[in-house]
Amino acid sequence: MHTKRIIPCLDVKNGRVVKGINFVDLKDAGDPVAVGAAYDKAGADELVFLDITASSDSRNIVIDMVRKVAETIFIPFTVGGGIRTVDDFKAILREGADKISVNSAAIDNPHLISEAADKFGSQCVVVAIDARRREDGSGWNIFKNGGRIDMGIDAVEWAMKVDKLGAGEILLTSMDCDGTKAGYDIELTRIISENVSVPVIASGGAGTKDHFYDALTVGKADAALAASLFHYKELEIMDLKQHLRDRGLSMRMC
Repeated sequence: MHTKRIIPCLDVKNGRVVKGINFVDLKDAGDPVAVGAAYDKAGADELVFLDITASSDSRNIVIDMVRKVAETIFIPFTVGGGIRTVDDFKAILREGADKISVNSAAIDNPHLISEAADKFGSQCVVVAIDARRREDGSGWNIFKNGGRIDMGIDAVEWAMKVDKLGAGEILLTSMDCDGTKAGYDIELTRIISENVSVPVIASGGAGTKDHFYDALTVGKADAALAASLFHYKELEIMDLKQHLRDRGLSMRMC
């Protein structure tokens, strides 16, 4: 059995970690450098840093903050937000990131995925998919610019396409479940996991330890990501990992 991963996420806006519900109503949750260092010590398997308004503001990611976080942690570090070109990948990898997450730019220019994979290796390329269930219940559409623009593209078809283009991992966020603490969208996670050959990170909706278990088993995700549960100390990472291990999952214990 593959070892499952627990990944805290730092959603960063104006230099601060924030957390909202369904992508809105953002509240402050601390300094990214201090929060990142705390997660490294707390037993996180990886860390994700997303500059959540870089794309919608049409600006580049905050490079100096990426560098400062990278200097304080010793776990794999994924960075996303405002990444548009292979040169952007290069600049952020140079500052200490291990992987780069792209969403809007990959939708606008799918060849960016294959170009980056060819240059840096697929393991560096994480495609983030923000998906919301269609009103008729027939499936899910993908959104760009931090959940602001419905692309009218089916999420499962898009996941299969990015897999073929060379993505090394998919970071899948359910916009319907984001911040609700009602559980991950297990159906969405499972369908996408079953249709791609690369690891899927489930994101959006974690509220209890068993929500993680469900995403990693029924949902067939390889990793589970959460933010506010960890930011506000509602769950400790090692307690969660012990719970999952007790239920039969392979976890990396510090």
